[in-house]
Amino acid sequence: MPPPVPPYGSADPGSDEQSSDVLPPFNAVVPLKARVAMRAGEAQTRSLQLRDGRQIQVLVAGPESGVPVVFHHGTPFAAVAPRVVIDVTARRGVPMVLASRPGYAGSTALPGRTVADAAADTIEILDQLGHSRFYAVGWSGGGPHALACAALVPDRCLAAATIAGVAPYEAAGLDWLAGMGPENVEEFSYALEGGAPFDEFLTQSASAARDVTGSQIADELGGLLSAADRNALSEEMAEFLAAAMRAALSSGIEGWREDDLAFVRGWGFDVEAPGAPVAIWQGDQDNMVPAAHGAWLAGHVPGARRWLLSGEGHLTLMAGFERVLSDLFDLAHQN
Repeated sequence: MPPPVPPYGSADPGSDEQSSDVLPPFNAVVPLKARVAMRAGEAQTRSLQLRDGRQIQVLVAGPESGVPVVFHHGTPFAAVAPRVVIDVTARRGVPMVLASRPGYAGSTALPGRTVADAAADTIEILDQLGHSRFYAVGWSGGGPHALACAALVPDRCLAAATIAGVAPYEAAGLDWLAGMGPENVEEFSYALEGGAPFDEFLTQSASAARDVTGSQIADELGGLLSAADRNALSEEMAEFLAAAMRAALSSGIEGWREDDLAFVRGWGFDVEAPGAPVAIWQGDQDNMVPAAHGAWLAGHVPGARRWLLSGEGHLTLMAGFERVLSDLFDLAHQN
């Protein structure tokens, strides 16, 4: 059974003189009328220029003030937000920020990027948007990037959550590919080989997925969907997955390639070093990121709050985003 939403406490334990960001009370719920007003202009896509000249595509939703939830997307995805993330952050009255990682959609590629680079990009994005502190959430391939924020900018990141996020490839005692669906085993085997064979594999895969529709997404994912996730694949979720994949591949395979390569080489930071508080969410019915990844992270990220759940898969955890955010607020307030 999914865990209950943790009990809520009281309000902001402190203030931030450099920003108007205010921590929401744990039980903050914005009235319906205000939520409707938020949703009227809920998602705006912007292109920001970073100091090194790169363009980053950013999706923002919700109010301009408050501590934002920075959502790190999966692989190969881009700045397309799951409906549940927009709805839940709007309900809590907090901004949502989602950037396409370099090489995806409208974001300039950054060859050789590491997972750690996401933390610096996140800070630049938030500085331009006028936010000092933030929460980090990463789903699937976004999980390592949320961990990078917690590890590298704990003075800015209040807390982070990974939802079915992968562990480091060099993780001691972890058989990294064991339990993955055959599609992922093939993909990462090519990533480990690298070079032209990997590019050819991604190019062929992208040609089949670039125009995928919601009605086709289950077939596209194939063995990556567990029975639990097939049951959770609503029409809305299917349309989101297809739209995020189309956006990711609209500018080629650069983002996908650099994501995969970043996962299987050094991340650029030590996940076992102290940082901002972290929650690890993982289901045991996940064919994309096997349960052993979540268990390893839960045992090695210092002080991690563990949500290792029976019967949950890759998609079912996202469907329960409300509990993830509630737990994240609670985690931030307790530290």
